[in-house]
Amino acid sequence: MTGWSRFEGYSIASLRKDIISGTIVGVIAIPLGMAFAIASGVKPEYGIYTTIVAGILISLFGGSRFQIGGPTGAFIPILFAIGMQYGYENLLIAGMMAGVFLVLMGLLKLGVLIKFIPKPVTIGFTAGIAVIIFSGQIANFLGLRDMKRHESFVDNMKEIGLHISTINMYSILTAAVCLVVVILTIRFAPRIPGSLIGLLVATVLATLFFTGKVTTIGSAYGAIPNTLPSFHFPIITWERIGSLIRPAFLIAMLGAIESLLSAVVADGMTGERHNSNRELIGQGVANIVAPLFGGIPATGAIARTATNIKSGATSPVSGVVHGVVVFLILLLFAPYASNIPLAAMAPILMVVAWNMSERKEFLHLLKTRTGDSLVLFITFLLTVFADLTLAVEVGLVLAVILFVKRMGEVHLVSKVLPDPTSVKVEAHMVTENHDCPQIGIYNVEGPLFFGAAYKFEDTMPGSGPDQPNIILMRMGKVPFMDTTGEANLAGLVKQLKGNGGELMISSIQPQPLSLLRKTGLYDTIGAEHFYEHTGDAINDALHAIEKSKCAGCRHFAFRECTALSHSDEALGQRGFKVQLGYES
Repeated sequence: MTGWSRFEGYSIASLRKDIISGTIVGVIAIPLGMAFAIASGVKPEYGIYTTIVAGILISLFGGSRFQIGGPTGAFIPILFAIGMQYGYENLLIAGMMAGVFLVLMGLLKLGVLIKFIPKPVTIGFTAGIAVIIFSGQIANFLGLRDMKRHESFVDNMKEIGLHISTINMYSILTAAVCLVVVILTIRFAPRIPGSLIGLLVATVLATLFFTGKVTTIGSAYGAIPNTLPSFHFPIITWERIGSLIRPAFLIAMLGAIESLLSAVVADGMTGERHNSNRELIGQGVANIVAPLFGGIPATGAIARTATNIKSGATSPVSGVVHGVVVFLILLLFAPYASNIPLAAMAPILMVVAWNMSERKEFLHLLKTRTGDSLVLFITFLLTVFADLTLAVEVGLVLAVILFVKRMGEVHLVSKVLPDPTSVKVEAHMVTENHDCPQIGIYNVEGPLFFGAAYKFEDTMPGSGPDQPNIILMRMGKVPFMDTTGEANLAGLVKQLKGNGGELMISSIQPQPLSLLRKTGLYDTIGAEHFYEHTGDAINDALHAIEKSKCAGCRHFAFRECTALSHSDEALGQRGFKVQLGYES
């Protein structure tokens, strides 16, 4: 989908729908933007700036017709950790670097690769993030005083325990009212922005009855300015870039996953198809520009995107309108936002955490008690008790190891012989008393790669006088071979040639054949030893055996063995030819 194709068939009626949907989403985005910013450890206005700048740019340059961008809950733990460790200025630089990474990923057309991140990893860290967000709001919900925020989940829980005696009942009442309003709105009036209604009701309640008794945005962070910040380009040095590469890359990966997941959800709701690579470029541009205005990293917001679609959006114009509406509200009503109690923000984030927790999928995967369950659980634990960077890295490594193990188990090598009752070669025909001493036929199934190397080596015959000198490998079910598999095959060829034997291959697929040509092993084996049909290979193998060794043999592995075992003199007089058309 090109940029302009998103506006095909646009009309005045479409503009009207976009203005309505953009206004609704803009109103919803304001409390969420402030809440996400506060939870990320920065001032609430930075969340609003992000919503305005990044929201507009993601809609203009992204690859989805309906995507709404802005600050999201998924970023909270990592942004808070970066801010704590490096400071706000470096957080902005990390966001810009993440934007560059996202643009490069889009230009290199890596959008499709993001979708290959295993589900247990995404659900594990998403559930872990939800726990961190939820637990991080307990102090504001209870109105605890003199609290210090830490990077560590355990330290934050200890902090709550140390200050539990400072519970503020007014804060609890304010938070409870907001929570009840949000839940009731979601339950009975889902089209109404419950977070905004709950915030307004709780703020009015606290202003009228609890003045000075609950902590507000103004008392904690100062008044929210009703203007955009001036353009500021942070001081970027190579030293800063070097120290921020790892967190910046994590922001980029998380932003890519979140935005493309949101775009996929939008596709499912509308029947449209987004452009993954263009979406990454749009996200990258937004994250490069937003920090220049004080904005924190942003990505596609699933809940706001879904609301945008349900409200009747028809094009990216709704996303632009959403940003403009937030800007207008900032200009007109910013001073009043200073009166919002932090206790009223807490239940909004708790509901966000509950909704993003993937609790049903989490429990479902956990109950399967498979390797995926282990990856899920370890990723979850590391997200909560260590950090998101380590959790994703370990989760991906475990998922890769699990994948390799499973693919290795899929690889099968079985020795086979012709079944006289059919034209097939079957494994059950090979027994201790029914097996050709000179010809070994093997069915190879599954990818021949490093994860299956041990199986191949264990199954293939060794060297020695009691081993067959002619090996026929049926490779019609080997879709892929890597250089490790090729090296195993080369070792077998060397072993056979050293004993005066030879390797034959039938029904080889294009990729393995191409690799053998590139490495030169094809020429070493010999073009004459590659066969399209197994029957032709068996016929040549029977002509190549040492017929003197057949005298007295009682295995009778092939139909020709009866004549071969009686006497080679008679055989020489009569000759022979394979009569059976073996299956290829």
